Amino acid sequence: MPGLWFDELTVGQTFDHPIRRTVTETDNLLFTTLSHNPAALHLDAEYMKNSDYGRVLVNSCFTLSLMVGVSVGDTTLGTAVANLGWDEVRFPAPVFIGDTLRIETEVLELRESKSRPEAGIVTFSHRAYNQDGKLVATCKRSGLQRKKPS
Repeated sequence: MPGLWFDELTVGQTFDHPIRRTVTETDNLLFTTLSHNPAALHLDAEYMKNSDYGRVLVNSCFTLSLMVGVSVGDTTLGTAVANLGWDEVRFPAPVFIGDTLRIETEVLELRESKSRPEAGIVTFSHRAYNQDGKLVATCKRSGLQRKKPS
């Protein structure tokens, strides 16, 4: 099990996740159509030629999902009870097809669960950077995490 127990996490602990991911046209097309998002800015290259960006923008919900998903193997795989929420989701720069994303995660807060003594609540900060080191996405994520069995 690669995930960490609540007791193994420390505030300030940072993960530079080894998985890097190049975003493909198929990723963007499938995610956008599966989520029923008909926005031309994600699907229509001709329309986007005359936009401020000059090309299709990757669906920001895909970027958020990829950013959090890449973090799972190092942090919560097999130890998470539940995802409790995403806060302060931001996209300071666009993601384009062909960009390669690198993800960092930091533990911001740890607190005991009042209702579940076998678990605690952890707040992570996730950050995604493109191949040029430019910050393209951030969010805080709270989750209920199992404690190490005694």
